[in-house]
Amino acid sequence: MGSRSGAGAVAGVALLAAASAMYSGGARLPAPVPAIAGQALPAALAAPPDTAQCHALLQVACYQPAQLRRAYNVDPLLRRGLDGRGRTIAVVDAFGAPDLVSDLHRFDAAFRLPDPDLSIIHPAGPLPAFDPRNPEMLLWALETTLDVEWAHAMAPGARILVVATPTAETEGLAGFPDIMRAERYVVDHHLADVISQSFGSAEQSFPSARTLTTLRSVYKAAADGGITVLAATGDTGSTLKLLNSACCFPTPVVSWPASDPLVTAVGGTRLHLDSAGRRIAPDTVWNDGGGGAGGGGRSTVFDRPDYQDPVRHVVGDHRGIPDVSLSAALSGAADLYFTLPLRGAQVGGWSLAAGTSLATPMFAGIVAIADQAAGHRLGALNDRLYSIAHGDDGGIVDVTAGTNAVTLCLGGCAGATPVLLPIPGFTAGRGYDLASGLGTVDAAALVEALRHRQG
Repeated sequence: MGSRSGAGAVAGVALLAAASAMYSGGARLPAPVPAIAGQALPAALAAPPDTAQCHALLQVACYQPAQLRRAYNVDPLLRRGLDGRGRTIAVVDAFGAPDLVSDLHRFDAAFRLPDPDLSIIHPAGPLPAFDPRNPEMLLWALETTLDVEWAHAMAPGARILVVATPTAETEGLAGFPDIMRAERYVVDHHLADVISQSFGSAEQSFPSARTLTTLRSVYKAAADGGITVLAATGDTGSTLKLLNSACCFPTPVVSWPASDPLVTAVGGTRLHLDSAGRRIAPDTVWNDGGGGAGGGGRSTVFDRPDYQDPVRHVVGDHRGIPDVSLSAALSGAADLYFTLPLRGAQVGGWSLAAGTSLATPMFAGIVAIADQAAGHRLGALNDRLYSIAHGDDGGIVDVTAGTNAVTLCLGGCAGATPVLLPIPGFTAGRGYDLASGLGTVDAAALVEALRHRQG
C-alpha cells in the first residue's frame, strides 16, 4: 500500500544518523538477543523425530509442521489455496546462516513442502565471513534457520526475504542501528508485507528512553506503509538479560522492540498435542522452569496505547505485552534441520528448537495468509486484534492457566543449597493478562476476522 515519500525516507536516515552519533559519544547499547531455546538430540537421526521418539529420547514432546498447523487450524486455509502466496515475510537476523538454502531444502523435503522463493539481502553492509568458533554467529545462524523454516511451514506459499545484518553487537554501538537501517531499507523499498523479529533487549538496558525511542522511526514508517511488524517477547519470563548479557534483572522488565506500541508482541505458550496435532489439554503459559518462560509485563518507556484501553485494569497506564502467544516451550519443541560448515564438512542435522523465536515466525506466516485473503497488506495489527478479542469472531482463544514468574540460580546451582532469586511474574486468567496477552489464535477464524475488520 501507499508509497513512502523521498522526504520521509531522508528523515528516517537522518534519525538513524542522529542515533549513531548519540551512541558514538560513549553510551553503550544492549545487544539484540535472539529469543531462542534449543534441545540437542542424544543421537543423530536420519529422519525428523516424531512426538513418540522425543518422549522416548528426551521425556518431552516435539512437534512437526502438520501437528502445529492442525493445532492452529491452518489446514482449512491451505485447502482453500490460502498459503501466503503473493506475500513476503521479511526475517531479520544478524549474520544469517551459511547453510540456510540446503538446510531449508532438507526440511522441506522431509515434510513435503515446496521450496519457497527465498532471497537474502544485507542492506546495512557486507556480512563478515562465518566463523564457526564464534558462539554469537552460531546462535544467530540457528535463529535464522528456525525463523525461516517455521515461517515457511505455516505459510508455504509466501516469499521469504532474509534481511541479514553485519553485526549483532561488538562495542555496544552497531547492532540495533544496523538492524533498524536494514529494516528501513525493506520498508522504503516496499520489499515485505510482514517483518518478523525474533530478538530484543530489556528496555532498562538502553542508556535512556530517548536512545530507544530514537531508533523506532522505522516502525512509524512501516505503519505508514501498511507493513505488519512482529517481535518476540523473550525467553526468560518476567525478566531479561543485563546490558553485559549476564542473567538477569532482579525485577520484572520487558523487551524492546516487542514493547513498542506499533509492534505486535508475540509471547509463548505450551501446547499439549497428540501425534495428529489434536489438543489433549488446553494451552498453558510457557514455563519450563530454570528461567525458560515467555516474556511479558509492563513497559516503562511507552504509555498505554488506545487499543489497550479495554484492558486498562491489567496494564494500568503502560503498554502491556504480549499481545498474542503461540507455541514456545522446550517441553513441546519444534523439529529443526540445522547444519554448519566445519573443517570442510557439514555437521549437524535434526534437532529441536523453541522459544518465542518459534512463536513469532509462525505468527508471521499466519499474518501473510491473512494479507493474501484480504487482498492487501493489513499493516499494524493491534487495533484489530484487540477488537477481535472483545468480539465474537472466535479468532482469539483465551489462555487461562500458567505463569511467567521464574526463579534464577545465583550460585551453588549444582549443590544441595543453591542460592535462588525468585522473580515475580504474571499469571494467566480470563481475558487479557501479562503472561499470555489476549491469548492464542485459531488461524482460520482469525484470518476471516482480520479480512472484515478495519484497523
